[in-house]
Amino acid sequence: MRGGSNQASEPVSGEHVAINSALDGFRRLQFGLTDVARRLRGDAVAAWGLGPCELPYRVVATGPFWRLRDYGGDNQSPSLLIVAAPIKRPYIWDLAPSVSAIGCCLREGLHVYLLEWRQASRETSKTGLDDCARAISDGIAMIAGESPAAKPFLIGHSLGGTIAAIYGALRPDSIGGLVLLGAPLCFQPETSRFRDALVAMVPPGLSETEPFPGSLLSYMSALASPDTFVWERLIDATLGAADPHALEVHARIERWALDEVALPGRLVREIIDDLYRENRLCRGTLEVGGTQVGPSSLSVPILAVANTADEVAPLASVEPFLAALLAKNVRLIRYPGEVGVCLQHLGVLVGRKAHQQVWPQILSWLKSQE
Repeated sequence: MRGGSNQASEPVSGEHVAINSALDGFRRLQFGLTDVARRLRGDAVAAWGLGPCELPYRVVATGPFWRLRDYGGDNQSPSLLIVAAPIKRPYIWDLAPSVSAIGCCLREGLHVYLLEWRQASRETSKTGLDDCARAISDGIAMIAGESPAAKPFLIGHSLGGTIAAIYGALRPDSIGGLVLLGAPLCFQPETSRFRDALVAMVPPGLSETEPFPGSLLSYMSALASPDTFVWERLIDATLGAADPHALEVHARIERWALDEVALPGRLVREIIDDLYRENRLCRGTLEVGGTQVGPSSLSVPILAVANTADEVAPLASVEPFLAALLAKNVRLIRYPGEVGVCLQHLGVLVGRKAHQQVWPQILSWLKSQE
């Protein structure tokens, strides 16, 4: 692990032992096979009509570990670049016609792009946060070449939002604004039970030489917060049992959750050590491409949305970062969550109330920045 940590040593627990045994090379291989098995289960669920039904797009640029999708729109319209989370597939942004965040943005006349992270391999396992920032920079440069009239906006959900914020702090001059949806930005101890449990159970200095199986990350998340990743899903299904729309969305998310993607080992190590364990982004000591970034270097207009029922990215993981910003044009929307979203962490993307009440505010804010 780079640098020192201000965290006290944690006692070895059953969860520690389980995670440690799962992180050696052989166990990683087993979880890689679990990824395949889970994707096959997802394909079986999709055969019942619950598979992706994405809007058409074209791939306009590619890199070793990313590709840039263009969903179309007028080149004179404001451009919006979605930075997908590196976990699972990005069609959570376009889950179904009734709850498609991409469709919502297209209907408002935005020219929508999406930066998708490709499945990691041994050749791309050393991909880190600096590589992700360069990929966003490449995407921004291409978008600016097609639509030179105005700087594009960045939007990201979950760790996609965290990565977008890191890029915004590194190159604020290249974007017109930043929208962060359920994106954890501050990782202080005791701000999130999920954060504390994850740091306690995962040893520092994970290997960077091999891809990190998506199912292993799912396993770690469920151990860190069983209420969020196990019981919350069961309760949501029960509460939405009488609502056909809620049941369909819930089922589609369960199918999406099976679509595991391996992550670069270095990226996972940096996320857990540099962000979750050492809180370097909020402290302003995160080094990306030789430059230290933090709240003081993020000067663009920012809109953040936090689900007050979300344990993965609670208000306490957002507010301290926003309070430390030097930017004056900063707005926070508190979204109370809802039934029928399977996981509250996904509610802002797929919730019926979110699309009725939150997304109009997001789109209005984007128009006000033009």
